[in-house]
Amino acid sequence: MQRRTYLRGAAAAGALTTAGCLGFGDSNPDVALAEPDREHASEDLPYPAWGQRVPDATLPNAIDGGEVSTRSVGKPAVYTFFYSHCNTVCPVLIQSMRNVQTHSIEEGYADDVAFFPVTFDPERDDAERLQTYAEEMNVALDAGNWDFLRPESRERAKAVVQGEFGVTFERSHPEDMDMYMFIHSALTYLVNADGYVERAYRTDSPDPERLIDDLATVRGQ
Repeated sequence: MQRRTYLRGAAAAGALTTAGCLGFGDSNPDVALAEPDREHASEDLPYPAWGQRVPDATLPNAIDGGEVSTRSVGKPAVYTFFYSHCNTVCPVLIQSMRNVQTHSIEEGYADDVAFFPVTFDPERDDAERLQTYAEEMNVALDAGNWDFLRPESRERAKAVVQGEFGVTFERSHPEDMDMYMFIHSALTYLVNADGYVERAYRTDSPDPERLIDDLATVRGQ
């Protein structure tokens, strides 16, 4: 699924706002959360949004092996997109997700939610690197609800992360430098157990409390 492209430039530049609902209506039997206030309908956005199916992708679990099919998770799931050598946006995205994971453990619903950070730097983010990164970020891998997903190649990352989920990223040049970086957008998704997008948080600093509250509604709590 290639998302619409005519709004991509505006989205990447931060021109799309979350205010000023055009009155698309907030009744959708596939989702628990009401439609957010925004300028554009879901189908006009350059990424999957409220009420739409999560992209149909199968990605390897980088640490434990096996694969995760995004439409077959069977429980609410939180997705974000990152690379572990990032020193700016990505640590904040992962910390926000980790804070929600911590809440799920402390409040006893860890088995009822899944966390899927997806790397778009598979060349460096192998199992060993992501295991170390999990320790650095205080992620509880032993909780059983956190899986680092790693596309098989740079091309696959581009096709899934950018082409399907609408997260733009561009590798810095020259490409052979040891510590290349990425310019990238930021998106965190809350997807319900039936595989529909409840929220697409287009921010580089997602609010864990908002995520927790939205997740509680999606879980029916």
